[in-house]
Amino acid sequence: MIFGRMAIGVVSVLLQAALAIAAANAQAPDGQFPEKPPGTALAKAPEAPPGASSCSGCHPVSRAIATPVKRLIGQKPDDIVAAVKEFRSGQRPATIMDRIAKGFTDDEIKAIADWYGAQKD
Repeated sequence: MIFGRMAIGVVSVLLQAALAIAAANAQAPDGQFPEKPPGTALAKAPEAPPGASSCSGCHPVSRAIATPVKRLIGQKPDDIVAAVKEFRSGQRPATIMDRIAKGFTDDEIKAIADWYGAQKD
């Protein structure tokens, strides 16, 4: 029973990550990717950058949630970027983050890290 719930949780996280990646890479109706102006800082937008919502599937938003998974809100962006890159390269052991991290570019990781770092309780 516990394994079944855990499997459902893992599938849910993978689905959220896949949907976030698909949304981040969505094409316009004409088949072209939308242009982003050079130097656009996604993290300064009031809304979460593409892909950031998939993090909340495992990383708690509230301090009240007891979990071994570290909260991202208020963390130093450089620490988040370093951790994600370590997951992506295989330098940091992981159960799922290594696969999730491979779905994001360096710019996307930086934007997500900056956004989470700017969030306050």
